Amino acid sequence: MADEPLVLGIETSCDETGVGIVRGHTLLANTVASSVEEHARFGGVVPEVASRAHLEAMTPTVERALEQAGLRFSDIDAVAVTAGPGLAGALLVGVAAAKAYALGLGVPLYGVNHLAAHVAVDQLEHGPLPKPSIAMLVSGGHSSLLLVPDVAKDVISLGSTVDDAAGEAFDKVARVLGLPFPGGPHIDRVAAEGSGMAVAFPRGKYDDGTLDFSFSGLKTAVARWVEAKERSGESVPVADVAASFQEAVVDVLTRKALQACGRYDVKDLLIGGGVAANSRLRALAQERCDAAGVRLRVPRPGLCTDNGAMIAALGSELVAAGVGPSDLDLPADSSLPITTIHV
Repeated sequence: MADEPLVLGIETSCDETGVGIVRGHTLLANTVASSVEEHARFGGVVPEVASRAHLEAMTPTVERALEQAGLRFSDIDAVAVTAGPGLAGALLVGVAAAKAYALGLGVPLYGVNHLAAHVAVDQLEHGPLPKPSIAMLVSGGHSSLLLVPDVAKDVISLGSTVDDAAGEAFDKVARVLGLPFPGGPHIDRVAAEGSGMAVAFPRGKYDDGTLDFSFSGLKTAVARWVEAKERSGESVPVADVAASFQEAVVDVLTRKALQACGRYDVKDLLIGGGVAANSRLRALAQERCDAAGVRLRVPRPGLCTDNGAMIAALGSELVAAGVGPSDLDLPADSSLPITTIHV
């Protein structure tokens, strides 16, 4: 293991400044500085606020990662950074910092895809990813199904959201229910006290034959249901609404994921992204995978949300695969497609 390169990963696609250090499939450090509290009063992420927070957090977060790993700058063999997708200003902060570190240390720079990194990070916990695998990425900005023959070289899009992503729907429904931002953890917590069968909310694109997702109609249905209760002077059963909404989301997600496994005859399913930390999604996915004979891999919650370890993990995969480094004029691409793993 000592012969494998040490890769420093930097993640700034949204509101977390993440720095990770990886050697092969071994995680040595994973430090995160979140600006979520600064955004909470606005009910969502403010790009300018996120960018400023990344500027302030970058140097101390990198230093904490080195301290956590017991390393010095001179030990680093390569730097990886999120080149996209994400918030343009936030991405620029991370890319600029990564260029400076790579140039100053005289090591190669790897600009990587944030979404592919959510797939690669699982290898830090469960070892090499079976080839091929189906990956479902669910977060605030993305709900995607992918066929992954090789995470360092080939990722194929099978389906994605046509409107709101799952995480975005969680945030909007939480606001309707008077729950804090970000909505995902709070809905998960409140739903534990309610019934997922209390309200029959709609399941968008449930039987349409595609592997795409739609959560906008569900979000609107919840809002209209709550408004109707309030107009009639009735109290809103927050726990039941949260549980029923959550059940509708995870029902669709797991159904489509298993459909993808069946269509492509793949027996390994990986779930990644921030919504993968949801307890009901993890439970229902395990139940349905067991019934279908599919092996399920889900990283621990701390590796599901945005972090630098996932960027370092993908950078390590690229180095091991012999992929050449990025140029120092590497751009930040807010709409980088999932099929572009390395920039």
